[in-house]
Parts: sequence; C-alpha cells; structure tokens
Amino acid sequence: MTHHAHAFAAVSPVLLTTLVAAAGYLLLAARLRRDPRGWRGRRTASFAAGAVLVAAAAAGPVAAAAAHDFRAHMVQHLLIGMLAPLLLVLGAPMTLLLRSLPAARARRLGALLRGRALHVLANPVTALVLSVGGMVVLYCTPLYRHTAGNAWLHEAVHAHFLLSGCLFAWVIAGPDPAPRRPSVPARLVVLGVAIAVHAVLSQLMYAGLLVDLPVPDEQRRGAAEIMYYGGDLAELLLAVALATGWRPRRAPAHTTARAMVTGKPVRHRIFG
Repeated sequence: MTHHAHAFAAVSPVLLTTLVAAAGYLLLAARLRRDPRGWRGRRTASFAAGAVLVAAAAAGPVAAAAAHDFRAHMVQHLLIGMLAPLLLVLGAPMTLLLRSLPAARARRLGALLRGRALHVLANPVTALVLSVGGMVVLYCTPLYRHTAGNAWLHEAVHAHFLLSGCLFAWVIAGPDPAPRRPSVPARLVVLGVAIAVHAVLSQLMYAGLLVDLPVPDEQRRGAAEIMYYGGDLAELLLAVALATGWRPRRAPAHTTARAMVTGKPVRHRIFG
C-alpha cells in the first residue's frame, strides 16, 4: 500500500462509522437497561467487542503492518470480515433499535425489514455469494493490486467485507429477526459450502495457483495458513452460535388446540 493510502487508512471511514454505531448502540442499551424488560449485558459486550476488533484491524499496529506485509493483511481481513461481524451481529443491534423506537416508527421499520428487497438480500445464497465470492474476486483477480495504490478502493473493500460478513453472520446465526429464515439444516449446508470454498481458496493461495498476489512467496504462504486456520475458527464459532441460538418453533397453545379441534393445520406468519 502506498504512503497516501496508509495515511488515509489512519482515518478510516469504516472505523469512524463503526465507532459511531457503537456509541449509538451503547446509548440505546443504557436507556433500555432502565426499562422493566431490560437489555442483556452480554449483547452489549458482544457488540462492543466487535467494534474493538474493527478498530484493532483498521488502525494501530495491524493496519500499519498490513501496509507492507500480506500476512498482516490477512489478519486484518479475518478480523474485519469474519470475527468482528459475528460479534456485532450477536449484539442484536436491530432488536435493540426496534425496542428503543416509538411503536409507530418500530412498525414502519418492521415493515421495511419485511420488504421484498430484504427478502432477496437475506437469502443465504445471496449472503454466501457476497461474502465468499468477495474473497475470490479480491485474491483471484487484479483487484488486490489496485487496492494497494488506491485508498478509496482499499476502504471500499474493507466496507464490503465488514457488511457482507455481518450479512452472512446474521442470515446464518443472528438473533435479530430475519425474513423467511431457512431451516437450521439449510443454513448448515450454506455454512458448509462457505467452509469448503474458504479451504480451497486458502490451499490455492498457499500453492500460488489461480491467485493474483504480487507479494513474496513466504508472505503468501503464511497468509494462506492464517486464512485456513483462522477461517476455520471463525466458522466454528458461527456454527456454535447457530446451534446455541436455535429454538424449535412452537405454535401457541390456543392455535394448537384449534388445530386439534378442526383437524386443520394453522399457518403462522413468522418474521424471524
């Protein structure tokens, strides 16, 4: 990365946006703690930890090292694109916002979240393509070369990985409501595909095949190992979050009774 790009990264828009979001989250969480229903401290701790990981990746020693060492770049990518998104999503920021808004505004936001556009975006396949596909494009095309000398493109890549990582974590295991969320087995299949693509890409990188990375071989192989093992860790944590957050959907007692009387199944409009 050029000196200009590194200087720009020191005031990263991704970092600034994340810090503003974290400040807003903490403010709303503090207000909601005074509500009789309260707000779980572990949610707040998770979101704050995610923001800290973004800060660690976008500024300080990690960002400085990433300017000239591809291994540090991979650590940066792992933090911004996989670990931080999981922690941010587990903070349930949309649930916090919905509970903090007045009822009328919360209903409007809920209607927006149930819109057709979000249905498409929240599809696991869409999230998979945006998240894993972004890595393939970055490392298997000349895109990485261009980011080294273009500060805005470099930041755009960071923004893409953070947002696509959050989208993928939300669709797979997020506690926030999601439109028409697939079954747990279906989400596990999508997660398995992501793991497989991640593993293949890291192995190709290690071998120097089908990748376009103008970096020393030692750095390329080291980065591939970080991608392989670090990616496994992040995806294992995502699988644990999916398993621990899963709850069987049960019909309310009165609808179950009605179904027994009429002999007809009762359909529920479930958001989340």
